[in-house]
Amino acid sequence: MVTWLSARGLAHTYRDGPRALDGVDFSLSQGELVVVIGPNGSGKSTLMKLVAGLIPIQSGSVQLLDRPLAQWSDRERARRMAVVPQFLPALPDLRVSDFVLGGRYAHLSGWRQATHQDHRVVSQSLERCDALDIAARSMNEISGGQRQRVLFARALAEEADLLLVDEPTNSLDPEHQVRVFALIAELVRAGRAAMVITHDLNLASQFATRICLLSKGRVAADGPVGHVLRRELLEPVYGEHLYYGSFDDGRGGGAPFVLPWLDPKRPTSR
Repeated sequence: MVTWLSARGLAHTYRDGPRALDGVDFSLSQGELVVVIGPNGSGKSTLMKLVAGLIPIQSGSVQLLDRPLAQWSDRERARRMAVVPQFLPALPDLRVSDFVLGGRYAHLSGWRQATHQDHRVVSQSLERCDALDIAARSMNEISGGQRQRVLFARALAEEADLLLVDEPTNSLDPEHQVRVFALIAELVRAGRAAMVITHDLNLASQFATRICLLSKGRVAADGPVGHVLRRELLEPVYGEHLYYGSFDDGRGGGAPFVLPWLDPKRPTSR
């Protein structure tokens, strides 16, 4: 199994802010869908930004394919690693298809124009994200949920081996939440790897091969779904207002689920 990404001892403090990460180790190998969970402010997005090379490393190290991340050019890194952010700080005045085509920049030299193959990849990426019908619309004219799907389509168009996805289900309806996670899982089964940040513990339960739980900038737990989604690990991090259960996974086992609930003992039946 190829280890795509390896981080050791990552620590980061924002200017005039608290310590966001404090000695975090993290790894991601081919065929893994690692879901990173934790409360707001636990360091999830900071971890992703560091391993993606989006902010400078203050302390610790990150290696991509056993090579320091700093030694990769932006274009080289984009061929290996695609990043899906939570949102865009500013919306480009572009058609959706042109915005997704921007994900092909790592495959285009300064002189080469986009080819039929590049446009085919864009169309396929939009179709897989259920966004082909809005390809001709402006990025400024689409809804938040549609924009989220377009961001993911742009990452698919990069055809990178590694996906780093920050809260992909924001603004999505339940059907598209499941479809996005199912698509990520499909890509992972085909030989890629994915790191996904989410607050949805139940989607993590269904699709993750491993869960990393962060708390106050440190790793509180890292392991299989059934190991991490347990009261004794989650309650010290999230508090007591969670309901724990399991459902039949159709294979003779029980997959865990965790629901926010005012009564920590059991839900009220009506």
